[in-house]
Amino acid sequence: MKLAANLSLMYTEWAFVDRIAAAAEDGFKHVECMFPYECAPEQLQSATNRAGVDWLLINAPCGNWSGGDRGLACLPNRRDEFKEAAYRAAEYALALRVPHVHVLAGVVNGQPHEPSIEDAWACYEDNLRWLCREMAHLPIVWLIEPINTRDVPGYLLNTQAQAHAMVMRIDAPNLGVQMDLYHCQIMEGDVIRKLEAYLPTGRVKHIQIAGVPERHEPDLSELHYPRVFECLQALAYQGGVGCEYRPKQGTRAGLHWRSTMRI
Repeated sequence: MKLAANLSLMYTEWAFVDRIAAAAEDGFKHVECMFPYECAPEQLQSATNRAGVDWLLINAPCGNWSGGDRGLACLPNRRDEFKEAAYRAAEYALALRVPHVHVLAGVVNGQPHEPSIEDAWACYEDNLRWLCREMAHLPIVWLIEPINTRDVPGYLLNTQAQAHAMVMRIDAPNLGVQMDLYHCQIMEGDVIRKLEAYLPTGRVKHIQIAGVPERHEPDLSELHYPRVFECLQALAYQGGVGCEYRPKQGTRAGLHWRSTMRI
C-alpha cells in the first residue's frame, strides 16, 4: 500500500509548497491534495523532486469552493466550466505525474435555480462520458467519490453502489472509484464487507481514511482501522491510501497512529 499525506488537511502549519518536504521528513513517500492550483505546477514539481516523493491524487477544480460549490459535473448550466476545469486538472496531473484525478459531482439541494435530480444525474453521466473520451490518450484515471450528506448536504453521489453502477455503465478504462472510508462509514457502515465486495472488482483505484465522526486521526475513530488495514492486506490491496484527516493537535503530534496499524 502507498500511504499518502493529504496536504490540504495535514501540515497546514506550513505554507502549501513547504508541506511536501515536511511530509517527506516524516517518512511519507507519497502525497495528495484537494486543489494544488494556488501554486504553479513547476514550483510543485521542483519541491516534489527535492523531497523525493510521488503524487498520487489531486482534485479537478470544483468551482467556487468558498461560495459553496462542491463540483461541476452534475450541473447542466456549467458544462463549459466543467470542461475548462478538466483541462486544467490534466495540465497539473501531467506536470506532476499524478495518476489519479478526482472529479467532484456537485450539489443539488432542490433550489429553484438548480436542476432536478434526474437532470443532474443525466448531466453527470454525460460529462463523465465526455471526460473519458476527451482524455483517453492521457495517462490519467479519473475518479468519482461518494461523499456523505452530513458534511455536504445535497451532494449528488452518496453510496458505493451508485458510484460502481456509474463506472460499470460508462465502462471506460480511465474511470474508477475513489473509496473514502470516512464517508462510507457515515453513509453506509459495514465497511469491511464493502471492501470485500468492491476491491476485487478492480474498480477501486484509490482509498482515503480518517477518523469517524470528527475526521481526525484514524486512531480516533468509531471505525476500527487496525481491522481495516488487516482487511486491505488480506485483499492484497496495493494502491494508494490517502490520509485525508484533520489533525486534532498538530500534524506531527498525531502521527503515532501509523505504528499501530498494519501498513
